[in-house]
Amino acid sequence: MSHSGYVPALRFDWLTPVYDPVVRLTTREATFKNALIGQAEMQGGDSVLDIGCGSGTLARLLHEALPELDIHGIDGDSSILGIAKAKISPNGEGIHFVQALSFLLPYPNESFDHIFSSLFFHHLTSEDKLTTLKEILRVLKPGGEFHVADWGDPDNFLMKLGSYMVMALDGTETTRDNFEGRLPELVLSAGFEDLKETAALNTAFGTIRIFKSTKTRE
Repeated sequence: MSHSGYVPALRFDWLTPVYDPVVRLTTREATFKNALIGQAEMQGGDSVLDIGCGSGTLARLLHEALPELDIHGIDGDSSILGIAKAKISPNGEGIHFVQALSFLLPYPNESFDHIFSSLFFHHLTSEDKLTTLKEILRVLKPGGEFHVADWGDPDNFLMKLGSYMVMALDGTETTRDNFEGRLPELVLSAGFEDLKETAALNTAFGTIRIFKSTKTRE
């Protein structure tokens, strides 16, 4: 198994303090994260997990969209979790951050109504992507929704050129699945159903593709 740890948000720890401005300026962050939230059929009291939550921007947007949500965020990087906790304080009631790895989630079976992931899966090897997806399926309630936004197969030649920057920063071993368009295939192979691509956004670093899938009702 390749479960050796995590890759920091911009691969190197010394880049963590500039993560937020880099993502904001290069990925159309507000657009794709609001689109991710907008596709979720949420209601007050729902339990939500932001997996690979990074600096907590998505968790904060979820809280602003529906303050009654019970929001949890996990990340393996203690430094970026420190940024996340500072970002939501002092009005972050209902947001809980935990340091943990995605392929061993510290939650019981069927804990969450919705699980979100944004620009996270391209940090994982193929093996860890699949293990993580199976863990997500385990902690998601029957009929629960999985929402993911991540780098996908480039929309055109210019987007392909931009994707080389991500590959150079994060490594080809983890990003290859994404840029070859294999992430939806992996999601379905883990046991999800009804996967749909809901949006594709071209950015400075390539094409971000947004998907929605569900766990079978038992």
